[in-house]
Amino acid sequence: MATWNSRGLRGSLLEDLINRSNETYQEKGLALIQKIPTPITPLKIDKENRHITLAYFDQKSTVDYIGCVQGVAVCFDAKECTSDTFALQNIHPHQMHFMEEFEKQGGVSFLIVYFTSRDEVFYLPFADIRRFWERMEAGGRKSFRYEELDREYLLHRGHGVLIPYLEGLQKDLLKR
Repeated sequence: MATWNSRGLRGSLLEDLINRSNETYQEKGLALIQKIPTPITPLKIDKENRHITLAYFDQKSTVDYIGCVQGVAVCFDAKECTSDTFALQNIHPHQMHFMEEFEKQGGVSFLIVYFTSRDEVFYLPFADIRRFWERMEAGGRKSFRYEELDREYLLHRGHGVLIPYLEGLQKDLLKR
């Protein structure tokens, strides 16, 4: 049973930025993306402040976000990394399976990875995720390094969007 407590806010800055970006994209009529809540069962509740202080995850969740971008089905997960090395253990096998199946159905799967020490955000296409995952399964590195990422997918804030992942999606679609 996995529990949630002090690590519960990890990634909340990135998710807040993505949520705001999703609102902007929706307002502009460019995309409709929904945050998928992680199903939990509360164990302890601070009744005075009405906050969950301890809970367990009911089931394995899939990805953080799912939706549609101008007729293209997309799903993606948001990950933060404090160093220049991203441990693949942060991607769960059931998430890989879901993204793989999503791709087989004609959708586009990807990660948004925030390197906090560099204050840089990357769009990571599923083809790259799969390559790193297969390398790990073949006995290679259990992580990927910042230097291994395609700089073309570095996302630059602008045009009123905090995390402009549609730019990465557009590049990803052109390479398919």
